[in-house]
Amino acid sequence: MDTATAAASEPREGLRSELSLVDAAAFSVGLIGPVGAIGLLGTGAAVIIGRAVTLSFVFAVLGVALVAYCFIRLSQHISHAGSVYALVGVTLGPRVGFLAGWALMGAYIAIGCGSTIEMGLFGGQFLRDTGILDTQRWWWIALIGLAGVSALAYAEIRIITRALLTSEVIGAVLVTILSIVILGTVIFSHGPGGQTFTINFLSLPPGSGVGTVAKAAVYGFLAFAGFEGAAALGEETTEPKTQIPRAIKTAVIVVGSFYLLTAAAQSLGYGATGAGAKAYANGLPFSDLGSGYIGKWYGDVLDLMAIISLFAISLGVASGAARIMYAQARDGTGQRTGLAGLSKRGAPGAALGVVLIIFLCALIGQELAGSSVIHATFYPLQIGTVLILVAYVLATVGAIYFLFFKGEPKAPRWQVVIPALGGAFVCYTIYRNVFVGQEGTYAHLPYIEGVYLLVGLLFVSVAPGLAGRVRAGLAAGSVP
Repeated sequence: MDTATAAASEPREGLRSELSLVDAAAFSVGLIGPVGAIGLLGTGAAVIIGRAVTLSFVFAVLGVALVAYCFIRLSQHISHAGSVYALVGVTLGPRVGFLAGWALMGAYIAIGCGSTIEMGLFGGQFLRDTGILDTQRWWWIALIGLAGVSALAYAEIRIITRALLTSEVIGAVLVTILSIVILGTVIFSHGPGGQTFTINFLSLPPGSGVGTVAKAAVYGFLAFAGFEGAAALGEETTEPKTQIPRAIKTAVIVVGSFYLLTAAAQSLGYGATGAGAKAYANGLPFSDLGSGYIGKWYGDVLDLMAIISLFAISLGVASGAARIMYAQARDGTGQRTGLAGLSKRGAPGAALGVVLIIFLCALIGQELAGSSVIHATFYPLQIGTVLILVAYVLATVGAIYFLFFKGEPKAPRWQVVIPALGGAFVCYTIYRNVFVGQEGTYAHLPYIEGVYLLVGLLFVSVAPGLAGRVRAGLAAGSVP
């Protein structure tokens, strides 16, 4: 019996199967971090698309819904800690699966770096607005946040999922209250700057088109990054082939509704005009709109909730990236040590350590480079978004092949149009954000993304026996 076959025949040991639907959905929502995401990403979209930020989120919600179909369907057949790594590996083969997992792992790590730095942004804003401390040194605030993430990351996964859910629910309720107040004010009266309701928040500025919407939608896709996170709990969830698909569906519906309401309220709150769009692009919505429509104290509370949400994002993506790293190391080596080792609490301890060290190095590197906190945040977030979109494209291709062309169809054949459209949405968004109109440092980010993907491709292509071990490792998991 060869090594690969032996590995496949061994019983799967390691991660504990103890999580419920609520835990799995909480993990996806925590990775998304909707409160922290919508606290800044709308401003990035406003720079590109002006008053029509809501349209960019509509585009992203449609694209994510189409891609989510793939994850929901595939998770009904495949359960594994590697998330996209397993979903694509089982459907398109071990090499493509490894590359997809590599892309998603890099995306989670990059998003974690950006979210950790963003804690410094909102932390500094909170300290200044409350009069506690006036500082422009964001790095030490981010460092404190990272220390907290590191302390909690090694806790039992059930504790992590419940912490993620609690923080996001509280923050989302407070943001929703603000959105309702804004909409009620502009519809029945006028805002602090004379803002009133106008349908222009759904109209493109002159000279804009579908390409502009797709370019701005990168921030919408980024806002959803992690919706598939529950798939990484495939070996830790009871009845995963039922609960994981439900968790993903729940996360997309709930968070999508929240984003559309909040994006519309923010656009109208600033004013759906050229001046309002400029203020939106240069502002911090929680501070500006919370203070303007309810009171300064409310803006301070929302900034605090954004910090907590960003903490949750960093914690969630660190846990997600570590589980993918653990799964790939376990399957790729056939061992249960090193990166494939688990702590006494059932966490992939060594992999978590590597991820957290990368977060720290990114934070220190951005500070030494003299990057502003805004650019230090958006650089890794942009990289992470493109990498996660690459993983999504591979997942849609895998879903099309596995569901409709591999053996008997596992879904009605007419539904093939859903993943096909999802892949088209994502590919067009990648094209608009990699090959069109990037300036300054952002124009160099595609090279970083390309090199990272090339390293993963070369590794899985030339490492002796790796593809066979990965295939055996995937076969030993919960697959059809």
